[in-house]
This record gives sequence, C-alpha cells and structure tokens, in this order.
Amino acid sequence: MNPILSIWILLLTVLIAGAVFFVLNKKEKQQRKAETQDQVTAQEFTNVKDVRDKYLYTRDHFIFQYLKIDPVSIDLLSQREKESLTRRLTAELSGDQETIKLIAVSRPVDISPLINEYTDLLGSTTNQKQKELLRKEISSLSNYALSGEVIERQFYLPIWQKYEPDCEQDISRRVNSLKTAFETCKVPCSILREKDIVRLCNLVNNPAHVHIEDSNVEPVVPILTG
Repeated sequence: MNPILSIWILLLTVLIAGAVFFVLNKKEKQQRKAETQDQVTAQEFTNVKDVRDKYLYTRDHFIFQYLKIDPVSIDLLSQREKESLTRRLTAELSGDQETIKLIAVSRPVDISPLINEYTDLLGSTTNQKQKELLRKEISSLSNYALSGEVIERQFYLPIWQKYEPDCEQDISRRVNSLKTAFETCKVPCSILREKDIVRLCNLVNNPAHVHIEDSNVEPVVPILTG
C-alpha cells in the first residue's frame, strides 16, 4: 500500500475517533448538568433553610414562627355576639402594626378515636342488634377515613421578620403578644413547634401529604427528581 495513503488513512481514523470522543464527552457533560439541575433539594424548592425548635429559617434570610388558630363556629353565635367578638379582636390586635397573613389548609379529620370507642363497645356488648349497628357504623367510618372525604379546615398565622443575630427573642415577643390577644377574646391558639412546622410545610407544599398519621420529621434532605 502507498505509504502516503496509509498516513492519510491513519490521520482520518484519528480525526474520526477524536470527533466521536468529543461528541460523546459533550453529551455526557450535558447529561450530568441536566441531572444536577433536576436534583434540587426540597429545602431549596420550598425556600426552607432550617427548622429548629419554634423557628423556621429561610434561604432568603428571614425567620418565621407560626400560630395555629383553633376554629370558632360563628354559626353558634348570635349577631350581637359576632359583632362583640369582632370589636374585641380588632381592639386586641390593633397594637400590632406589622403585616399579618392567614393560611387556611384542609386535611382529613382524625376519626380513629371514635372508631376505637365503637370497637370497644362492640367487644363489650351482648346485644346482637347493637353489635350489628356498631359494625355498620365502624365500616362506614372506616370508608370515610380511607376516602379522605371528612376534612377540617386548619388556620395558621405565619409571623416573620428579617433575620438578624439574636432576633429570636424579638419575634417570640410578637408571637406571644398575638397569642395573648386571641386568648383574651377566647379564641384558642398555640405556637407550632418543630414537628408541627414540618407537617405544615408538607401540607402547604406537598398536596399528597395530607394524611393524619405521624410523619417522620428527622432532619433529612429528600431529592426531587425531574
């Protein structure tokens, strides 16, 4: 074979191999970059940096606390009582001049205590008619629990401010002041702790997470895959 032709064939082979390597390497880098972008942590997705004790810290340098407001059935109040409650709440909350936001979420009602009570009655009664009625009621309640049709509204007040060193005392004072204002008007409320804050984040940001069983709130970093 002509030596010059052999050299040209060798050079052409090297060039083809180099081009193939370059294309494959570029494709692999693009794939790795896409996988990296898809694997966004849940903390980044929800702007949550950390949750400790009563406080939620965000990635954009804010600190939050949450008040859970127990619902009050105003349908049981007369028109005069409604107006009185409104005036008292307005007067008590007028001292807080900062922004207040209300979060309302729905979740299934925990009817397991009622089912357990009926189950105990079923085991203790000797009346066959009562047994039959209890079995039907337990079956009906179990279907409601599984379907999630029985829901309740839960109300939360997120309180926030810009994060600064040792700002926890400032935001705690405001939250305790608001809590006292509601309780003075006989509206029960409570300050969320770490476990309940994580559960609230799941309720708001993850619609599939609306079950009433306890969640594992250990500090883990779940990965969202695209």
